[in-house]
Amino acid sequence: MVIYWIACYLIGTILTAWWVGKRRGTDLRQERSGNLGARNAGAVLGKTAFFITFFGDASKAALAVWLGRCLDFSPWAVAFGGFAVVAGHLFPFWLKGRGGKGIAAFIGASLFIAPKLFLAMAIGFAAGLLLIRSATLAMLAGFAAFAVFMIHSGEFPAAWPLLAAMALILRKHVPDIKESFHNRFGQS
Repeated sequence: MVIYWIACYLIGTILTAWWVGKRRGTDLRQERSGNLGARNAGAVLGKTAFFITFFGDASKAALAVWLGRCLDFSPWAVAFGGFAVVAGHLFPFWLKGRGGKGIAAFIGASLFIAPKLFLAMAIGFAAGLLLIRSATLAMLAGFAAFAVFMIHSGEFPAAWPLLAAMALILRKHVPDIKESFHNRFGQS
């Protein structure tokens, strides 16, 4: 099982944005936010780069979940594999820990580990986006819906590693959250 988790981390370190940028002759670490994720790829290289990066990062997480299920690991072990993919995406060893921010990888993992929790997150995000009109702040609403539904649905024992992944993602987003909050609600 530990080998599976290490493999999940290594899968997570395959950063689609890095490859998309390399193909286009651009080092996304040197552009705009410096983030190797879909949002920065899209801002620098266009919508196609955004969608390729988002799909690639979500797919690698789905692949890791599928692999764990094929190996017949427990739901908890597979959820920890999802955490490991997100951790690999956030902190790739080969880029000295400078990866993406983990949203697409989290979406890919959570969709296939806990579809009901993913749906709760999607609804929370959509409601937050309608009310707040900020994708970054709406992410908080989506994550809150995910966590609340996880606890109340009884899926917590098997899916708690996803909460740990969420915590890592939120930590990476602190500057963005502060900026979005300031832009949306003014002086704090």
